[in-house]
Amino acid sequence: METNPAISLPMPAKRQGVFRTLRRDIDSVLERDPAARSKLEVLLLYPGLHAIWGHRLAHWLWTHRLRLFGRWVSQATRNLTGIEIHPGATIGPGFFIDHGMGVVVGETAEIGDDVTLFHGVTLGGTSLEKGKRHPTIGDRVVIGAGAKVLGAIIIGDDSRIGANAVVVKSVPADSVVVGVPGQIVKRSHPHYASDAPDLNHTTLPDVVGLSLKQLLERVEALETRLDGHAVTTSHVHAPKGNSWAGEDFSI
Repeated sequence: METNPAISLPMPAKRQGVFRTLRRDIDSVLERDPAARSKLEVLLLYPGLHAIWGHRLAHWLWTHRLRLFGRWVSQATRNLTGIEIHPGATIGPGFFIDHGMGVVVGETAEIGDDVTLFHGVTLGGTSLEKGKRHPTIGDRVVIGAGAKVLGAIIIGDDSRIGANAVVVKSVPADSVVVGVPGQIVKRSHPHYASDAPDLNHTTLPDVVGLSLKQLLERVEALETRLDGHAVTTSHVHAPKGNSWAGEDFSI
């Protein structure tokens, strides 16, 4: 497995104290979901919380050599919540799954403290080997809806994975990942542990689009300088603002 000293690996929940971990799980929902109005509502109506608590029981059984029972609890929790977490996965406190339906976390996944996952996220494996084959997620990472993080890779602390991104390479701390395959953009303004969770999914750089726009603008400027007038031959023009010209694409 790749290593990165900037990443803090998850601390087992038992070192935090069971009740302290459970309280922190509840608090994480209230902190990160504006729709959550009370602890009672969170306890009764949040499948993400039910899934992580089901996993904590399943993981305890798994680590105490009661693996069949651990898998049974895991599958029962999956049937109730639509969230599948293998009992072998290691998850730190403050874990929050928003909405949750369709989330899959594989056996050798390791998840740090205060991590947020949205619905449709997969932390999957890419190998048939029995060893480490799922991702390691650092502290305070946010993974957007539908994202796929695949293989024994490391996602650094305070990173954000954009919705529907496919990540197959390790990501340094303090990065934003967008696209398929995932393009890594280092934050210009670092995210610190004391900051509020970074749930701003609208701040996603269009790496390919911006590069293409600037390239087209430079080509047009160079052609104009060489010919002494605007180019009239048919070609795709650089977008004006955020919009491409429909006539360039027969729309």
